[in-house]
Amino acid sequence: MAEGGVASGASGFQIIALGTAQTIAWASSAYLPAVISQPVAHTLGVSTSTVFAAYSFGLLVMAALGPVIGRSIDRHGGRGVLCFSNVVFVAGLLLLGSASSLFMLFAAWAVIGAGMALGLYDAAFAALVRQHGTQARLSITGITLLAGFASTIGWPLTSAVVAASDWPTACLMWAAAHLLIALPLNWRTLAPGASLLPSAELASATAHPDDIAGSRRAFVLVAVFGTATSFVTSAMAAHLPGLLQALGVAAGLAIAASALVGPAQVAARAIEFVASKRLRVHPLSTARVAVTLHPVGGLVLLIAGGTLWAPALFALLHGAGNGLITIAKGTLPLALFGASGYGVRQGVLAIGQRLAQAAAPFLLALILEHWGGGVAILLTGALSGIGLLALTGIKRTASAAPIQ
Repeated sequence: MAEGGVASGASGFQIIALGTAQTIAWASSAYLPAVISQPVAHTLGVSTSTVFAAYSFGLLVMAALGPVIGRSIDRHGGRGVLCFSNVVFVAGLLLLGSASSLFMLFAAWAVIGAGMALGLYDAAFAALVRQHGTQARLSITGITLLAGFASTIGWPLTSAVVAASDWPTACLMWAAAHLLIALPLNWRTLAPGASLLPSAELASATAHPDDIAGSRRAFVLVAVFGTATSFVTSAMAAHLPGLLQALGVAAGLAIAASALVGPAQVAARAIEFVASKRLRVHPLSTARVAVTLHPVGGLVLLIAGGTLWAPALFALLHGAGNGLITIAKGTLPLALFGASGYGVRQGVLAIGQRLAQAAAPFLLALILEHWGGGVAILLTGALSGIGLLALTGIKRTASAAPIQ
């Protein structure tokens, strides 16, 4: 693979390899608590909400490290960061699998949180933009297209291992996947460094002073959109099967419906891939459509939740919207602000997102325990509405990033 791939974008092999590595990273981190929270709580003698509090603590660690990691990728490229993430994931998962106290549980999720900061989408997107510049949009979509299967693979596979053995074995399985699969893929497919973006592209990212105020306003609105939707994404990733059960859906049907999130994400991302390539649809349009799907699905679920098809439809709509939102979080800042400083900018945007992600599992656990699934649906639908309002205030005109 050529190192100077700014003009041509990522190769097909690089997209497949990084997509596979991202699938493992997401399945072994964000999609892990939904399955193992109850057996972990039983083993340690704590409440399920306490287990999610430990996961939220890991997300706080992730938020704190984001800007530093983004700046490092901007300066040095992403191979070292992503490969190191696999090592950190292995350490965190082994620590989690051996946790015998509340302190060890929180310590394990702190380490996994560092791995998430080093190795999830923000870092992968920054590595692609650092290497391919503005041509990275299709690569970002391609990687999320594959990693959309993380929940579809992760939830059933983790559940099967827990049922056949126990939850520490599931942690060991994912640690092995990082070491034997994800680490070699990240090492093989990312260049050891990254050539600087062409001077013309750097120049295009420099704003006229008159554009700075508009740029800052757009940046704030993008941050609001990202924060609001991150709460919804994190809440559903951690609680979707439990949320459906809280609404009266049978456990088997809840798991089966939740597994539809992955295919819906992939289908939506495939449509976006075609639309962005052939129709040149702006990421802002993608984001506006995406953020409406979760509340529409929630409304259907509240009205017709007693039917067999309503949970599946909700999962499909949520999955499609979440799949497009993930792409928009990577491509919208690139389209609005350019490639220069992309990594650190994403790191700053991610602070609010990670804080929301950290709060969501614990808060939604409390809501489900005390007020039920209906209140949870109303909350996540309202936050999606806030994200949509923020997007309506953004113009498509690209301007310089307010953060360098």
